[in-house]
Amino acid sequence: MNSHRPFAQVDVFTAVPGYGNPVAVVLDGRGLDELAMQRFARWTNLSETTFVLPPSDPQADYALRIFTPGGELPFAGHPTLGSCFAWLAAGGQPRSSEQIVQQCAKGLVRIRREGERLAFAAPPTQFTAPPPAVLARVAQAMGLRADQVQRAQMLDNGPVWLTLQLDSADTVLAIEPNHAQLAALGQKVGVLGIYQSPAAPLISRSSREARAFTGAHQRVDAPLIEVRAFAAPSGVAEDPVTGSLNASLAQWLIEAGELPSSYIASQGTALGREGRVHVQRDESGQVWVGGDCVSCIEGKVLL
Repeated sequence: MNSHRPFAQVDVFTAVPGYGNPVAVVLDGRGLDELAMQRFARWTNLSETTFVLPPSDPQADYALRIFTPGGELPFAGHPTLGSCFAWLAAGGQPRSSEQIVQQCAKGLVRIRREGERLAFAAPPTQFTAPPPAVLARVAQAMGLRADQVQRAQMLDNGPVWLTLQLDSADTVLAIEPNHAQLAALGQKVGVLGIYQSPAAPLISRSSREARAFTGAHQRVDAPLIEVRAFAAPSGVAEDPVTGSLNASLAQWLIEAGELPSSYIASQGTALGREGRVHVQRDESGQVWVGGDCVSCIEGKVLL
């Protein structure tokens, strides 16, 4: 029998409602089976819907199951931040004053407060070179020329993204992909391009020193990169703002010297959003992915 359950819809990676990526959060998922969860996720038609449950791991504060319209995910970034935000707003009490610990299929994910902002510790990412034939088919589906793709990597931190660094942020924003072809390929694709400072147009992108020079001429709150995420195999043509992708590409490109240890990513511009992802790698090498959250809907849902 259905019952009324506490519910919230949270916009993530923005402080302004309607400009980030919404997640639907069922704050009490007890008694729901996987079919019921999947059915509700299809009904919300959001990129992700989550269900908060009691944890089975004694180190965790709560457990989370994460569903897209097309299936369950072992981990996802904006649902992690949005669900934690909703859990805290509903009176959730973490075991530690220093961090919140979420249990999901990927394992334990640490979340910390950064003032009004929340940030999660990026899970380890596996890096694999994409097969050339797959890369060529994806580039064709994206309408990209070979010279526009600077580097490519298969990134796996639960979700698997074939990630392309393109020659500029403008190239990223101009993409008009063939979503049907991407769905047929069964491959989620992330793309990023670096914004170039007018003060340093001749500095090479591949230099760590150049990146620091360019950053010095930008506003502190200006985004350094533009990101887009195409997830047709999950039932989402384009995800507005994607924490898992930003987490894995940060680990890849900070280590490669392409990005600094602290920066802001912009995502959602092509969809009329203004997502801002705050990335920082600490002295231990841990990458933290943070963003603002704002509650848009609070109430009960019949499930």
